[in-house]
Amino acid sequence: MIIILYFYLSKNFIEFINQRDVEMLNELGNTFSIEYKTYQGWDRLKNNPALLRKFLRDARKQFDRPPALKRRIPKESYFSQRFALFDAQKQRIIGNTTPFKQQLTKSILVDRKIVGWMGIKKIEHLSKHQDIEFLRRQANAFYLTGFLVLLMTALVAWWLSKHLLTPIQLLIEGTQALSSRQFKTRIEIHSRDELGQLADDFNIMAQTLYKYEEMRKQWLSDISHEMRTPLSIMRGEIEAMQDGVRDFNRDALDSLHLEVQRITRIVDDLRELSLAETDSLSFKKESINPLQILRQTLKLFQTRLAQHHIQVQDNFRLNDNIILQGDADRLSQLFSNLLENTLRYVDSPGTLKIWHERTKTQLTLNLIDSGPGVPKESIERLFDRLYRVEQSRNRAKGGSGLGLAICKSIVEMHGGEITATNVPSNGLWIKIVLPLLK
Repeated sequence: MIIILYFYLSKNFIEFINQRDVEMLNELGNTFSIEYKTYQGWDRLKNNPALLRKFLRDARKQFDRPPALKRRIPKESYFSQRFALFDAQKQRIIGNTTPFKQQLTKSILVDRKIVGWMGIKKIEHLSKHQDIEFLRRQANAFYLTGFLVLLMTALVAWWLSKHLLTPIQLLIEGTQALSSRQFKTRIEIHSRDELGQLADDFNIMAQTLYKYEEMRKQWLSDISHEMRTPLSIMRGEIEAMQDGVRDFNRDALDSLHLEVQRITRIVDDLRELSLAETDSLSFKKESINPLQILRQTLKLFQTRLAQHHIQVQDNFRLNDNIILQGDADRLSQLFSNLLENTLRYVDSPGTLKIWHERTKTQLTLNLIDSGPGVPKESIERLFDRLYRVEQSRNRAKGGSGLGLAICKSIVEMHGGEITATNVPSNGLWIKIVLPLLK
């Protein structure tokens, strides 16, 4: 790189000197025109190098040079050694002996007629000490500048490596760790730029994945416990009958059938949730009346609600004609799951208030029970898949923790929203918003 730089610097400097020589010839043109016109020829200059040097010296005094170059560009002695004067027929009169065609030339005009030629030998390479010294100084300046630029580039590269490449490498390593299920991975990038924000977002994502991984493990533990309990009961009863400890009769069959139903319910819930998560849950879209479906579902639960001493209060009217696009079977499943939750978790005696509100574009269904409610830290995650409240609403009540997750999937399939809120009376308020048919 330095060799190339030196080559171009030398080449450009030689071109600069040659260009200055041409400009010098332009200055001399008027001097020689006056000489020729005054003395009617070139006889006075023949064999008179002293007079020629005087002309060149006087012209050079008038020649404007940049101050920084005044002592560096060729002096008149060097210029005079390369200067030559030719007549109109291009025959040498005085000056250097280089052939006319090998020189930089300029015509001398008198009354618009060529009376002679000025020539200056073109420089092909530097030979004078002052020119070489000037070029050396310029080259050193370039080298110093190049070194400083290289140093600055190295400093910038070091800064980028520290403040840009290092955080990126940390993000790459963190991403690889997450892909290996190391969800405790965190990235420490203490900056307020976009990389710092990206690191914060990465840590939030890692924390979320860690929580869901813990929830998944807990959920699998809960499901295995739910499955193990009825299976253990069935195994114990079957072994008791095999050993003759218990009679094989109707009561024994009913007990086994009850446990089979419990396992079947868990398996069905798991299948429903799996289908919902993969958007494979069957959905038959048609015009339906959701209030009519809710009334029909309430009739199916009427006896069980009465047995649990749970009183239902609603604001339904027989002439309610509310139509939306949806699946009647899925809405029936939604309402059944919610009523099962009421039977399972609401203390007896209790109440369940159901009322609806309608606008031009949506239907809002409100279900408020008499409690107990859900802990504050769990209310926002009540419908999350794989999440389960481990207090009053727990497995001891007979639930698998999947019903509300399925409810959320069904509501979202209908383009709606379901939320849960605790009420001051210590109950739980389930709110369902569904879009109406336009």
